[in-house]
Amino acid sequence: MTGTTPRTTVHLAVYDTFADWETGHATAWLARGGYRIRTVGPTTEPVTTIGGLRVTPDLALADLRPQDSALLILTGADLWDTGEDLAPFAAKARAFLDAGVPVAAICGATAGLAREGLLDGRAHTSAVSFYLAATGYKGGEHYVETDAVTDGDLITAGPTEPVAFAREVFGRLAVFEGSKLDAWYRLFHDSDPAAFEELNA
Repeated sequence: MTGTTPRTTVHLAVYDTFADWETGHATAWLARGGYRIRTVGPTTEPVTTIGGLRVTPDLALADLRPQDSALLILTGADLWDTGEDLAPFAAKARAFLDAGVPVAAICGATAGLAREGLLDGRAHTSAVSFYLAATGYKGGEHYVETDAVTDGDLITAGPTEPVAFAREVFGRLAVFEGSKLDAWYRLFHDSDPAAFEELNA
């Protein structure tokens, strides 16, 4: 909190090879829930997603401060596994967690957090356990075989779980709660028509 005013800006990390499909549910419904989505890149130069979309970041990573944010979302990208280009984003995630500001990481971003040591003592998930084990991290005993995991201020999910990832984000930020959160998940994950009426009741 800044004074008595709740933070209403969510920061979405964007970089070359960013996996387009992983955060659409989360950002769309956060925006509908009153949050402002701002993109954060390595610099403010345009980046290109896996799907070929060009995105011009709203701000550079160096200018991102935890106190200005309600949440940092880190998406998967090929670059997480091909070098250290995205390591500064994992370091920024550490700064967020140290400041008590939530971080949500999906797909390859979980490997980045593992390399940063942020999963060593927290419950987490990813694509598969051996994917994270290959990073050499020390958190294997905290790996959970499930769609998405929230442990305090950290949310993790694998690449095939954008809906479960969004559910955890909404729960953490209280965009939806209780039966509404369950209805949203059943609608978008299970295509349950009854959930539509519940969500919009």
